[in-house]
Amino acid sequence: MQAECIKLNGALELAPNLGLCRRIVDLVQTGSTLRANGLVEIDRIADVSARLAVNRTALKTRPEPVNDLIARFREAARAA
Repeated sequence: MQAECIKLNGALELAPNLGLCRRIVDLVQTGSTLRANGLVEIDRIADVSARLAVNRTALKTRPEPVNDLIARFREAARAA
């Protein structure tokens, strides 16, 4: 028997409590939202992190907007 895949958007943590599924796969940072919804982590699939890839030509030809974007990403990462 093959598992059926249902794509959900939004508050995935509610799906098990609503009877829409038995388990969810979610990206979490602390797990506090899972715990707040009475869920527990049963398995870790992978550790993930974000990366920004910058095209070298764009960095040379449009340094101001690219550097502004890099600065905004750094600021967001520090705030997290």
